[in-house]
Amino acid sequence: MNYLDWIVLSLTLIFVVSYGIYRSREKQSMDSFLLAGKSMPWYHVTLSLMATQASAITFLSAPGQAYTDGMRFVQFYFGLPLAMVVLCITFVPKFSQLKVFTAYEFLEGRFDLRTRALTSFLFLLQRGLSTGLSIYAPSLILSAILGWDITWTNIISGGIVMLYTISGGSQAVSHTHLQQMAIITVSMVVAGVMVVKFLPEEVSFTDALHVAGKMGKVNLIDFTFDLNNRYNVWSGLIGGFFLQLSYFGTDQSQVGRFMTGSSPGQSKLGLAMNGLLKIPMQFLILLVGVLVFAFYQFTAPPLFFNQTVVDKIKTTQYASEYNALESQHNQIQATKRPQVLALTDALKRGDEKAIENSRNTLAKMEASVGKVRTDAQTLLSKANGGDTNDVNYIFLRFVIDYLPVGMVGLLIAVILLASMGSVASAYNSLASCTVVDIYKRMVRKDNDSHDYVAASRWATFFWGVFCIFVAQYASRLGSMIEAVNILGSLFYGVILGIFLVAFYFKNINSRAVFWGSIIGEIFVVTSYILDLTAFLWLNLIGCTLVIAFAWCIEKIWPQTGVTPKSA
Repeated sequence: MNYLDWIVLSLTLIFVVSYGIYRSREKQSMDSFLLAGKSMPWYHVTLSLMATQASAITFLSAPGQAYTDGMRFVQFYFGLPLAMVVLCITFVPKFSQLKVFTAYEFLEGRFDLRTRALTSFLFLLQRGLSTGLSIYAPSLILSAILGWDITWTNIISGGIVMLYTISGGSQAVSHTHLQQMAIITVSMVVAGVMVVKFLPEEVSFTDALHVAGKMGKVNLIDFTFDLNNRYNVWSGLIGGFFLQLSYFGTDQSQVGRFMTGSSPGQSKLGLAMNGLLKIPMQFLILLVGVLVFAFYQFTAPPLFFNQTVVDKIKTTQYASEYNALESQHNQIQATKRPQVLALTDALKRGDEKAIENSRNTLAKMEASVGKVRTDAQTLLSKANGGDTNDVNYIFLRFVIDYLPVGMVGLLIAVILLASMGSVASAYNSLASCTVVDIYKRMVRKDNDSHDYVAASRWATFFWGVFCIFVAQYASRLGSMIEAVNILGSLFYGVILGIFLVAFYFKNINSRAVFWGSIIGEIFVVTSYILDLTAFLWLNLIGCTLVIAFAWCIEKIWPQTGVTPKSA
């Protein structure tokens, strides 16, 4: 990177971290450390919710996802607005009324300590592993760009966030989220504008979208009902609804964000705006990926986008074979550009026959490119081993190769900021559950608030080290964006089922829901191992099984002598 890029990167990170620590510098109680004193306005709540969910994986992988698979991933979020409505009606009033620090405190009052501990454990396990991936995502990219060992970039990525989370707690997290989302949004818009500017003079923004659409990348809606299809309207509306409802309603990393609202009304408004803004935000991020795809139809893309891996193979015995594949790839790309320009011209003229001819020709060329890439990936695997999926590098390679000096540093800062936003919330939520659900409840019940703040800081440090350790081995989990969503789907449905039983099934007692949850979790994990359905449906399956098993156990094995507790 140019020295100006380093200056921009350093100043951006120093500003955000310093601002978060400064705004939360006063002496803190447990309430202010974990819930920011419940003082945040709705727009802080909204941006904090969005920053928590929008990790570096979103900004690295989503454009690459659109480049390779089109925009159908946006359907993943179609159940989000409805989930926000349910949360505003049900969860927010309940949590506000009970004045709890974590979502799982409520479960002890409704059931017992055992059920609370089980649910908290499921959350801690899932969130700890997922946060390791959130740290690994930017570390992997920074390691490739800067040439540093992945161990050190993991420590830097996770350690910077640990610093201001330990120092300022939830107030630091919420205040830095505001700055992070502002910088991220502006940077992604600028990146999109720059892609359009790099297109040939005769190709407009709409021309680029039309070309991408004819090549199957603007595939926004798919009404086909298929349980094995990961992204369609039905999996998004149904499976996505249960995933988002569980994530925002029972995952402490999100519950801890909306509970910082200064009133229930501010929390509800924050959630509602999150539901309205998230889909357009994701749409725009995917749109950037589609524009990058369109750009590379007029400019030859790399054969493989991870330059570090390419540099390595060129020092091995496979170098000549890889060079031959690169030459073959460049020849195909050189003949493809005139066909793309012909398609653009046919679209402008509305010549359907010419459009169809160009599409067919380009489809054959794309198939040839795909074969060459497959051969290259096989060769790279022989030479270097490990994962040869470069989808996470597509957008970043474009940034490094084409964006002007200064913008590269800013975009890398965006990657780190996106990671910092989600990781900071995760650290805070992991510390909250550890202290409130375990330390305060089972170890030291009657200590003063300052002791619990100190314990929260130590818990943040412990989970920071744990997540950094997980990040060192994250490459073994496969594709990052899929691994994060799969990890959530393995646990969120069961956790949501526990809460729905607590809210709506007043005659089901603690023993039934405890064993129903364990059996339901076993079924969900088994379904995933046997690959019985697409992962989004696991959320609906887990939730339904918990309710069904708990109801059956209560009928067959009633808990005598226990009066059902009110929710």
